[in-house]
Amino acid sequence: MSVAMLVNGESSPLVRADDRGLQYGDGLFETALLVGGRVRYFDDHLNRLFSGCERLGIAPPEEQTLRTEVAKVTAGAERGVLKITVTRGAGGRGYRPSGSMQSTRVVGLHPFNPAPKTPLRLRWCDIRLGRNPRLAGIKHLNRLEQVLAQSEWREGEADEGVMLDTEGEVVCATSANLFAVRDGALITPDLRFCGVRGVMRAQVLKAAATLRLTVSEEPLWPHDLETASEVFITNAVRGIRSVASLDSLQWSETRVATRLANALSLSDT
Repeated sequence: MSVAMLVNGESSPLVRADDRGLQYGDGLFETALLVGGRVRYFDDHLNRLFSGCERLGIAPPEEQTLRTEVAKVTAGAERGVLKITVTRGAGGRGYRPSGSMQSTRVVGLHPFNPAPKTPLRLRWCDIRLGRNPRLAGIKHLNRLEQVLAQSEWREGEADEGVMLDTEGEVVCATSANLFAVRDGALITPDLRFCGVRGVMRAQVLKAAATLRLTVSEEPLWPHDLETASEVFITNAVRGIRSVASLDSLQWSETRVATRLANALSLSDT
């Protein structure tokens, strides 16, 4: 499968060299799974994208235009990874944005590469996430912290890394949200200072309430994982993945993750 790409509705892989997404990381993105010819949780992804545009003061693309372009790049495809990128737009040098900028939108469909469904081996990352409540929760383009974190290990040495913030709180994996089960309760970091409020994270929280699991969004510290009976991570493309180890910590329990995956019908990921 080749990559299908539209830039501002045109069949082109190119953006302007002075686009603020390229120059300053001034924008947002969404990554979603196309399965059975449909974008899973598409409305939730669009809602987060538009919410992020509002918070950053970026002129959002017209929703129907985005839907039309997504339909075009996914036409005839059964499976893939959809990525939507929206930047503030192009033009001008310097940090101060112009109020009249027209946003740039990039819509692309990429191949989906299935991964083994065995529990994951994680490691602690050395790089820390900076605290900034203004940016917490949204999926902005500034991902250098995650790039540096994933550069800390070689392919095959670990499946993912767990990131702390600058004060030592557990935040997330490099490309996924994190959950722990402790004393029968499901706990996930509250992300009040940094991290992405993932679409799959939100679905897990809803499913947990339906299953009448005790759920808490709260500050999580490394020692909390030492007393956890089960750990798993989530993202929109890979669904729910159980964790077998985090450096010297080990877990064999996958019951809660399995219940949630079944409740959300995630067997296709």
